[in-house]
Formats: sequence, structure tokens, C-alpha cells
Amino acid sequence: MYSFAQRSDTRVLDEPLYAHFLRVTGARHPLRERCLAAQDQDGERVVREVILGPQDSPVAFFKLMAHHLVELDLGFMRHTLNVLLTRSPRRVLPSLRLRIGQPTLRDTGFRRQCELLDLLRGWGQSPAVLDSRDLLQDPPGALRALCAHLGIPFQRRMLQWPAGPKSYDGAWAPEWYKTAHRTTGFQPMRPAPSPFPANLKPLLSECEPYYARLLERAIRPSRPDG
Repeated sequence: MYSFAQRSDTRVLDEPLYAHFLRVTGARHPLRERCLAAQDQDGERVVREVILGPQDSPVAFFKLMAHHLVELDLGFMRHTLNVLLTRSPRRVLPSLRLRIGQPTLRDTGFRRQCELLDLLRGWGQSPAVLDSRDLLQDPPGALRALCAHLGIPFQRRMLQWPAGPKSYDGAWAPEWYKTAHRTTGFQPMRPAPSPFPANLKPLLSECEPYYARLLERAIRPSRPDG
């Protein structure tokens, strides 16, 4: 989201369906009440008026979490260009545990991403699948390939952003974006937590087959002449 916000032709919106997700699931996330008060909790109205509503820029970037897409008519995704950003569950699960305690498969979004992939492909779409490893190891190459897939020009300004909170951050940013606020660009990949927490290993075993399926469809970084 921070990367796309730097584009000269793009407006970004941070997780507009988060309050909808919290309302319909009852999930006890950090800053829950603050988030519910800050956003429209009617997911269908958000889709109709915000995601599919009039836009004031050539490109509108909506950061959505796969597991937030619950109790909604997903037909709106027929009218959007869809990107599935994924990350190794060995990295996701320890990080997620710090925020919400013991996560479940639903919390990770891996199964939901595969369901969305199947749905979109069934409609004849070719959604971009982007692995965070490629994005961190080769930011310009990964973004160049993604932009080409989406049919928009790559802009080098996507590689850097100012540190600190952003005007377009969601209400949950003070809890979830502390590390991101210290960055000014994509950071080098760090080693995965070791040893991996024993109590997360059963969930890891559930997530890995879904992650492997996503990797099979992942786009790969491209060079300027490739």
C-alpha cells in the first residue's frame, strides 16, 4: 500500500472492509472498538459506494485482507483487477501470534486466498499472485512484473516512501504498523524466526499446502528489458 501510494496516478484506501469483518465475525482484534467506530460496518454498502463507486484518480488501490471477505457477494471482484500478496507461513504465523494470540487457519488467510484464486480463475481472470520474498529480494523487478500484469506503467517512485504514520493509514495502524512506520522502502529479507514455535506447528502444517498452491501461480520479477 505504501508503495502504490507514491504513484502519481493512484489513490489508496486501507482495508475498507475491516469493520465489516469485525462486526460479522466478532473477532477480538487490537483496537477493535476504535476500528468499528472509524469505518462503515456495512460491507455491501462499502463495496457498492467505495470500491465500485466513483474514483477521483486513474488508479484506485484497495488494500483488502482475504479473510475480511466474508458474508459478502464477491461478484464485485469481476470488476476489479485482483492481486493476491502472499508470504511464507513460517513468517506469518509468529508475527500474527504477537497481535492476536493463538491464530487459526481463518486468521492466516491462506485457505481464503486459494478459494479466491479458484473463484477468479473460474471467471476467466488471471489474478496476479505476488510472493513477498520476491518483493523483498528484488523490489523493482517484482513491481515491474506486477505493473506489467496490471497494465499500468511502473514508476520508480514506488520504491520509497517517507517514514512515520500516513494520512491514509487505517485506525488500527498504531497497533499493526509500528514496524512499517520505521521504513522508507522495502527492507532486506530477514531470517525466519528460529526455532519455530512448537505450538504453531500444527497450524503451519495446515497452511503450507495452500501457500505451495499460491507459489505455483506467482509472477516472477522482471528486468527492464525482459
